[in-house]
Amino acid sequence: MAKIIAIANQKGGVGKTTTAVNLGASLAVAEKKTLLVDVDPQGNSTTGLGIDRSKLQHSLYHVLIGESALAEVLCTTAFPCLFIAPATKDLTGAEIELVNIERREWRLKEALAVAGRDFDYILLDCPPSLGLLTLNALTAADSLLVPLQCEYYALEGLSSLLETLKLVQRGLNPSLLLEGILLTMFDSRNRLSHQVAEEIRSHFPDRLFRTVIHRNVRLSESPSHGKPALLYDVHSTGSQNYLELAKEIIRNGEENRRAEKGTG
Repeated sequence: MAKIIAIANQKGGVGKTTTAVNLGASLAVAEKKTLLVDVDPQGNSTTGLGIDRSKLQHSLYHVLIGESALAEVLCTTAFPCLFIAPATKDLTGAEIELVNIERREWRLKEALAVAGRDFDYILLDCPPSLGLLTLNALTAADSLLVPLQCEYYALEGLSSLLETLKLVQRGLNPSLLLEGILLTMFDSRNRLSHQVAEEIRSHFPDRLFRTVIHRNVRLSESPSHGKPALLYDVHSTGSQNYLELAKEIIRNGEENRRAEKGTG
């Protein structure tokens, strides 16, 4: 079964979609069959993989309202091992339409139940808010990955997200774990970046990824070309950072499996 990772932060502009697209591409390069689910109505993960949203007839919206199966909306990408469930502007209406539907928080989990047999990893790119779409993602996920920009207000947003994690664990998904906190837009020349990193490390020593995503022009440019950084400039710092993150996630998963077998 696939490992399902929700990539979420209630704060916008922290590198959430950049992480979803580039981690997905990096896992695919490691020959892990990966599905990226664009749960954000802005659809930036969809366009970031070169897909023209205006030409799509079916999307995640149709899956959530029960008109299509997930397999029917999947799109291929430039990577043989990477697929995407795209988002269109219709997804904005899904939150309203789902309000009166039974088990509305479980719609995505139920849609992924079959797909989980066909993939190694499923990444969920969440909207920068705590609405019904994000709750669907957190209910469906095995773990939560939190991208965190190295800036002054970073910890403030993180504490509210971790409160949400506890609420979801209590009411919707008791097995949801914190995959890790990922420092993004790190500028090694900036003292504040180092201070924020140290503060987060002191609060969450066991929850911080060793990999850090550095501020990188090529990483910022690649979405406008509809490409992950790996296709835009494989040698860029951003590309190499996300390759390292994919390796770390794969390695952590293998270590956890070995530990489970040892205690089983």
